[in-house]
Amino acid sequence: MRLTIERGRILDPASKLDSEQDLFIDGGKIVSIKKKPDGFESDLQIDAKDKIILPGLVDLCARLREPGFAYKATFQSECKAANSNGITSICCPPDTNPIIDAIAVVDLIHQRARETNRTNVYPFAALTLGLKGEHLAEMDTLKRAGCIAVSNGLAPIENTEVLRRAFEYAHSCGLTVFFFAEDYSLKNKGVVHEGSISTRLGLPGISETTETVALSRAILLVEQTQVKTHFCRISSARSVSMIAAAQKQGLPVSADVAICNLHLTEMDIADYDSDCHLQPPLRNERDRKGLIDGINNGVIAAVCSDHQPHDADAKAAPFSQTEAGASTIEHLLPLMLHLVNRKEISLIQAIAVLSSQPANILGIDKGTLAVGSDADICILDLSSSNSVDKNSLLSAGKNTPFKGWELPGQITHTIYNGNLVYQRD
Repeated sequence: MRLTIERGRILDPASKLDSEQDLFIDGGKIVSIKKKPDGFESDLQIDAKDKIILPGLVDLCARLREPGFAYKATFQSECKAANSNGITSICCPPDTNPIIDAIAVVDLIHQRARETNRTNVYPFAALTLGLKGEHLAEMDTLKRAGCIAVSNGLAPIENTEVLRRAFEYAHSCGLTVFFFAEDYSLKNKGVVHEGSISTRLGLPGISETTETVALSRAILLVEQTQVKTHFCRISSARSVSMIAAAQKQGLPVSADVAICNLHLTEMDIADYDSDCHLQPPLRNERDRKGLIDGINNGVIAAVCSDHQPHDADAKAAPFSQTEAGASTIEHLLPLMLHLVNRKEISLIQAIAVLSSQPANILGIDKGTLAVGSDADICILDLSSSNSVDKNSLLSAGKNTPFKGWELPGQITHTIYNGNLVYQRD
């Protein structure tokens, strides 16, 4: 299929391109920018006048709930929701059911992605068998099956010797470890940030050291093993400082933050809103600003949705008994644009942390509009805005903490592998 996108402002942080030009697509690839190829005849023309042409967004963490939790959501519902936000590449953590520690599970995920045919889905292999933190998974075998990284999801590896061996094995396989820093013993059944709000509400707290102690241990093991490590969804300003120090030391580490932690704080749970029950927890305003600073100074290279769609019952119990997580895949880009409007981050940096930079972390040829690259593209109308109505979400999960927010920008078209997969009515 041949497509032409005309008169749009092409904004591509990877190639430092920011200008109004036409873009030509053929056979799932970008074949030319500005100049129409000889003999090129379009099957479809899209007028992008007064709109911005962006690379398809890359989400480092979104749960599609298959296999094992189809009562919460499905590949079809969540990939469609992702497309409405311009996302064309999604990383799938290993905590599915069954867990991604066997070739058959990897094959199943790839099969569901092919059937859905809306996004690139990249499964992460389990770091330990069953995510139990006891025995190492067959990382090399899982890599050959198609996993591009390893992770233990949200499950702890309490035995430091096991974690060391896991890092060594991952390094020998050439795999990046996606590490969620949380000390399970220090967390001790906490559900919100430890502070004045947790005390006033009578909810068990999660201290900053729950994250920083686990982060310290991991950084020391990275120093010893030299495994490439990506710290997932950090939540505190102190963690940003620690990762910055590790990067300055030359250690192969990177980091991301979940979109909720850039906008919300512990104050947002004051009325026991279970949609604000998240892992890691929402912390204070100082931490939120520290995370923004981490993006602006390059310590934090990516922002992810950390999308976790839940059924209604999962959020209907008393706060401490609800399941953590929010449905955020449809808010990722608009929330970044909200930060741009508040002048907390530049537009080019907001796009970079959603496209080229997460693609670089993964080592995949995505998140760019360079000639010859895959035609994963979205078109943004900055003049539009949208009020978040949970009942209108395309995601099966309606558990959004942003209900009622007025957010800037709307995706008008999403192209995946050269095919139009989303068009706003």
